[in-house]
Amino acid sequence: MSSRTDLAIEFGNNSSPGNLKKGRVLTAHGRHYMVQPDESNSLLQCFARGKKSQIIVGDRVSFKSISTNQGIIVATDKRCNVFFRSDQFKMKCFAANFDQLLIVLATTPYFSEDLLSRALVAAEAHQLKSVILLNKTDLLVSLSLARERVASYIALGYWVVEVSAAAEADAARARLEPLLERRSTLLLGQSGMGKSTLINLLVPDANATTIDISSALNSGRHTTTFTRWYELANGGALIDSPGFQEFGLYHLTEGQLERAFPEFRSLLGDCGFYNCHHLREPRCAILRAVSQGRIAPARHALYAQLLLETNQPNARRSR
Repeated sequence: MSSRTDLAIEFGNNSSPGNLKKGRVLTAHGRHYMVQPDESNSLLQCFARGKKSQIIVGDRVSFKSISTNQGIIVATDKRCNVFFRSDQFKMKCFAANFDQLLIVLATTPYFSEDLLSRALVAAEAHQLKSVILLNKTDLLVSLSLARERVASYIALGYWVVEVSAAAEADAARARLEPLLERRSTLLLGQSGMGKSTLINLLVPDANATTIDISSALNSGRHTTTFTRWYELANGGALIDSPGFQEFGLYHLTEGQLERAFPEFRSLLGDCGFYNCHHLREPRCAILRAVSQGRIAPARHALYAQLLLETNQPNARRSR
């Protein structure tokens, strides 16, 4: 799937603009979509005209009503951004047209620093603000270790917010609502980190709404298996995404990768060769910083691994 955001996508031209309405895609399942019309609070079940439609959650669309609760999507608006992960052969889109990423970790179960680091690199590559949310802080036995593990990300400039969504719900809500106000936020994290608890805390009718949507789409699926856009009362939006165990970045180019590491950026012009890969080259400013302890070896190892992945045959590229 392309990452281009500069072109609208049209599906056929048989609908008069005067007959079209506007809305936002809240969920997508196969070729079926739930759309929130701008002029109504009633959701509409839609399908896309054409076989090559690329519609994802968060898209602004033009649609034509064909009944009181059904419609046909005929075009999508230009995207501000689109966020996805990829393996060697395909890409998995999370959402489009949002403002920030909220990466959910927990004191327990043990979270993957590799997945966290990859999500942060993806956000940097797509110029998205990232906030790390450390959940389940009431579990004191695991709290100190979790804090130690996120300390290096704080040192890199990332903001870490601590909450206990289940044990201290009111305090968690008070801490998070200002962060979410008037912003659309993608909630991202591994399974078991407490994303569903957070959604239910911040969107009181989330579970009932999801069941209704699952029924309408005949999917039999719940909130943890498809992405869902929720409008918030404070003018923001919260986007729930499925838990994941892998976060490939095969679509990123070498140039995108090196700039996606904040600690690399000020050094990129100081290498001895203009086409330095920052792996084994002489007079490399990045390698020198690693040897001097200014860049963590684990971060450079992640960069080297991601660069290896991008060079695999069939690796998808952003365009």
